[in-house]
Amino acid sequence: MADKADTIRAIFAAYLSNDRRRVEDALADDFRFTGPYDDRIDKPTYFERCWKGSDWIERHELERILVDGDAAFVTYKCTAKGGKSFRNTEFFVFEGRKVRSIDVYFGATYQDGVFVRQAE
Repeated sequence: MADKADTIRAIFAAYLSNDRRRVEDALADDFRFTGPYDDRIDKPTYFERCWKGSDWIERHELERILVDGDAAFVTYKCTAKGGKSFRNTEFFVFEGRKVRSIDVYFGATYQDGVFVRQAE
């Protein structure tokens, strides 16, 4: 279980350092990603749509990682350099040492500590 938590920590560190290769290596070839805007997109589409440079991120705070067999939940707070922050939860499914899928659940957004209502 510690290996899976360590893999999740390493992925978040790689995002922060803009190390795309490290993230790619952690994901299975048949990786799938699901979020509010995407349904089970494949690995190439994930990087095309979701990968951004990390220069907008000030920090990630991993609040909790819960591992249960080949699955794990991680809740984190991301703070952008401009003062915007948000808290998300992601559900990881592993196949061996690789991440086979991630489902992301978006939380509230704040600007300088004040709640920002999102467009409906």
